[in-house]
Amino acid sequence: MVISMHNEKVISLRSGFNQSGVRDYNERLILSMIQRHGAMPGIELSRYVGLSTQTVSVILRKLERDGLLMRGKPIRGRVGKPSIPMALCPDGVFSFGLKIGRRSADLLLLDFAGAVRQQANITYDYPLPDQIFSFLDEAMTAILDTLDPLMRKRVCGIGIGAPFELWRWHGLAGAPAEKFRLWKDINFAKEVARFSNLPVFALNDATAACQAEHLYGDDKSFEDYAYFFIGSFIGGGVVINNTVFEGHQGNAGALGSMRSTGPLGESRQLIDVASIHLLEARLVEAGLDPLLLWQEPQDWEAISRYVDPWLGQTAQELAKAALSVCSVIDFEAIIIDGAFPAAVREELVNRVRRYLVNQDTRGLIVPRIEAGSVGSNARAIGAASNPIFRQLLLNTNSGLSAT
Repeated sequence: MVISMHNEKVISLRSGFNQSGVRDYNERLILSMIQRHGAMPGIELSRYVGLSTQTVSVILRKLERDGLLMRGKPIRGRVGKPSIPMALCPDGVFSFGLKIGRRSADLLLLDFAGAVRQQANITYDYPLPDQIFSFLDEAMTAILDTLDPLMRKRVCGIGIGAPFELWRWHGLAGAPAEKFRLWKDINFAKEVARFSNLPVFALNDATAACQAEHLYGDDKSFEDYAYFFIGSFIGGGVVINNTVFEGHQGNAGALGSMRSTGPLGESRQLIDVASIHLLEARLVEAGLDPLLLWQEPQDWEAISRYVDPWLGQTAQELAKAALSVCSVIDFEAIIIDGAFPAAVREELVNRVRRYLVNQDTRGLIVPRIEAGSVGSNARAIGAASNPIFRQLLLNTNSGLSAT
């Protein structure tokens, strides 16, 4: 096993409450506002969250004492005393994120501001439990050994992003079925508890990517959108009311399972017609090493003759899928990202837009098609954000509960 490491318009969320006993909710609300919209002075926060200036001031002082917030430079030029914006303190909390992929696994340490502090990765023909958890143990220990004692105490958990029903992959991944079924009875929390006492938060890998885009993406103007992430297998996520919606059993936004048709009209899933594993197959047929697709930094220019037809097929399928999801929920936008170079992402988005022009859109409001901005690391970043989100930020799809 080889392990490589390297370092690396305001929308209100919900009104707050002044009553005693709900300050935890108010703290989450304020942290969520600052996380989403950047540093703000107390008076501005008070206006947006509907709390008194005094209440906000008390909460801000507590969060600053706890090391979660820090003071920015005073804003001068107005009448009265300069206002001091409060920002997330990057060193306030850290979290690990593990992405389990078809060809590789990534572990990273994320800070409170969303920056990747350190990262490790491993490649394989296909993932098996012993290999993955050995990698997690070794890589996490190596990263923790580089942190000072105070920083280690501020690591709040481990997020794991893995495909739903991972054991069903054997047909596509080429692994012997009896070995791959080992994943079926795996309990992530119990496996991690063998070598760490950090809390574990598992979620679908595509949902994790959606979480990364929602928290750290460049465009925060959309409150409701569907998200497609194209990796070895395409997946997706759903954002409603400014929060990633996971659903009853954590499988909302399973967009890769949407119905499609094959070249002979046979029933297929989107995962079968719009995933990078199809491009891998093209390269193998041409006698090329498919690992070219996953090398960092990513550069697909040399294989553009194979990428172009794949882009055409994928864009056409995404255009149809975009309209299908919008027939269920009136999404403002469809956001597309994936494990490919930025230039490939931009071309894919442009092609989807062009294909939409010729689709039958009767009864539908055509959504905006936009490019994601987090990129190939989205699944690991989203996994790492999950412990932070669950413990410190506000889930607007769960009433007053953020768990």
